[in-house]
Amino acid sequence: MERSLATNRSMVSYLVKIGLLSALAFILMFLDFPIPLFPAFLKMDFGDVPALIAGFSLGPVAGVFVQLIKNILYFFTKSSTMGVGSLGNFLTGVTLIVPAALIYRRMHTRGGALLGVLVGTAVMALFMAVFNYYVLIPLYITVLGFSMEAVVGMGTAVNANITDLRSLVILGVTPFNIFKGLAVSLVTFLLYKHLSPILRQK
Repeated sequence: MERSLATNRSMVSYLVKIGLLSALAFILMFLDFPIPLFPAFLKMDFGDVPALIAGFSLGPVAGVFVQLIKNILYFFTKSSTMGVGSLGNFLTGVTLIVPAALIYRRMHTRGGALLGVLVGTAVMALFMAVFNYYVLIPLYITVLGFSMEAVVGMGTAVNANITDLRSLVILGVTPFNIFKGLAVSLVTFLLYKHLSPILRQK
């Protein structure tokens, strides 16, 4: 009986933490902003920070849940891309968080966390390069009715070497994702030490 109650309390605590981190991630997702060095359709936000913190403190599944809940809430409240942007944001976060959290689980040190976010950033950048090229940008164009020339033109506006979809992904999308992954990781490092004792409480 006591073991059952303890298990229930632990599960409730786990769900409450996921809920709170999801709410924080959702709020941070609204605070997006462009970075002049990158195409205008790429917006920076720190909504992945709570999800990465969840991945480190509660495990990779928790990180995925936070990322999923955040994007579902965003889709139903603000999304202007008919879900395409939310899909991209979800996959960007998951491909960063899952490798980072898995490595940190096996190497539970500062060095393990650093290795995790570096590997996660690399995995995310590579996966999203392929996904953007073959799926996300073509879907974005189809759903929103933009032309390929208009989308590529947003890249050309900041980098004259961007002239087609391939160069847009290589010179625009991928550097942005690397920058975002490193920025999210840095903020997570600054916050995690202070938050982890609270999040690890049963």
